[in-house]
Amino acid sequence: MGFFDFWNKPEPQKLTQPFKRAYAAASVSRLFNDFNPTNQSADGELADSLPKLRARSRDLARNNEYVKRYLSLLKNNIVGERGFTLQVKAKGDAGMLDMNGNQAVEDAFKAWGRLGNCTVDGRMNWNDAQKLAIESMARDGEIFIIKYRSGAFKDSFAIEFIEADQVDEALNDTTKTGNKIRMGIELDKFKRPVAYYIKAAKPGEFEYSAGSTKHTRVDASRVIHLYMPLRAGQTRGEPWMAPAISAIKQLGALREAAVINARIGASKMGFFTSPAGDGFVADDMDGAVPIMDAEPGTFHQLPQGVDFTSFDPQYPSNEFESFHKAVLKGIASGLNVSYTSISNDLEATSYSSIRQGALEERDAYKNMQNFVAEHFVRPIYESWLASAMEVGSLPLPLTTFAKFANASEFRGRAWSWVDPQKEMTAAVMGMKNGILSLQDVAGQYGKDTEELLAQIQKDKELAEQFGIVYALEPYGAQFMPVLPENHGAGAPEDESE
Repeated sequence: MGFFDFWNKPEPQKLTQPFKRAYAAASVSRLFNDFNPTNQSADGELADSLPKLRARSRDLARNNEYVKRYLSLLKNNIVGERGFTLQVKAKGDAGMLDMNGNQAVEDAFKAWGRLGNCTVDGRMNWNDAQKLAIESMARDGEIFIIKYRSGAFKDSFAIEFIEADQVDEALNDTTKTGNKIRMGIELDKFKRPVAYYIKAAKPGEFEYSAGSTKHTRVDASRVIHLYMPLRAGQTRGEPWMAPAISAIKQLGALREAAVINARIGASKMGFFTSPAGDGFVADDMDGAVPIMDAEPGTFHQLPQGVDFTSFDPQYPSNEFESFHKAVLKGIASGLNVSYTSISNDLEATSYSSIRQGALEERDAYKNMQNFVAEHFVRPIYESWLASAMEVGSLPLPLTTFAKFANASEFRGRAWSWVDPQKEMTAAVMGMKNGILSLQDVAGQYGKDTEELLAQIQKDKELAEQFGIVYALEPYGAQFMPVLPENHGAGAPEDESE
């Protein structure tokens, strides 16, 4: 290389190989000609599709047995028979649990949650409200809850449920203050909700008019918008069944056609044919088509020149069950539940397989429980607690609000073991080896350590009251005999020596 050769830049090398995409999934070959998805924002995708998605989801909830089962699974496993239970663990000045204050809050919240107290219409208890919230989120994608403060309600507090289509998703505008109204929700510059625009009448009711533009603006501080956002900047929620709606509808149509086909096949229909199209004496006429009715065990002699062609469809065939099961497994995956749960099909299942499926499904339910507890149950509880303290129906000063609110926990329902003996043995071994605590095991039953110990203590006191010896001592406590001081290795056999 000469001294001045560095001024001579080499020519860029030309590609000798044709360009090839790094991702096969981005290919534009003929195999992907029918795969043309959009690339809009979350709200852009939902704006035109949401009303139809919601309507179809509601239709399936009314008429499809698998969707009925799915919604029932959600309510039973996320809420359960008792709902989310409140555990208050506030401490006093000495660092010990404030037993009296904690119990007062728990009892008052339980009383507020009884039938007729917690909702403005008086038709639900707190457990009913939790189940309605879950079903609405899964079916409609979202639910709105308005909080009311009035002396007409217990503890001056109650809630009202507003269905998704009553918040006008077609309303998009800009306010005088510069806030954006997107799909019926007013947002500030950070896309934080400021207010919700609720239609004066619910769609479908007698008072509702399709051309009506009347709305009620409700401040966001009074509204809980319960939905699971799937993308950043998503303003409204999509039905949980959206990925499976198409398959559910088509599977339902397939089953309906198979049932009708089976009925037709069982009826053994047929047609009479003749070269001239005549010579057949019919029992009735369907327009211009002659019809003969046949009963089981009867035989007919055909006129000369008339032949009989049977119509005997063989579907559903032997492949129907396997195909139906394969489609339903895909639907179960789209709904995030196990196939055995949604189908009630326990055929060819073993302990290991059903346990594995149950554990994975329960993890999904636990995640949903955490979401509902933080986004719905806790906000309602804290609003109730503030109201009850302000009006004095709860005998605790408002200055202790933070103390009790921050120390409150909500526990969802727990599940029984698939094989109780094996699971309990494993739990005992875990506690003995120090890798599990009592709270770890109690939590599997939806209980708290404090609650569990208090219940055992009550059982002992009740047994003593009735003169019954409480023979079950938990946690491995056993009677230990008192041994002599010199007992042990090297001790003399005869004390007299």
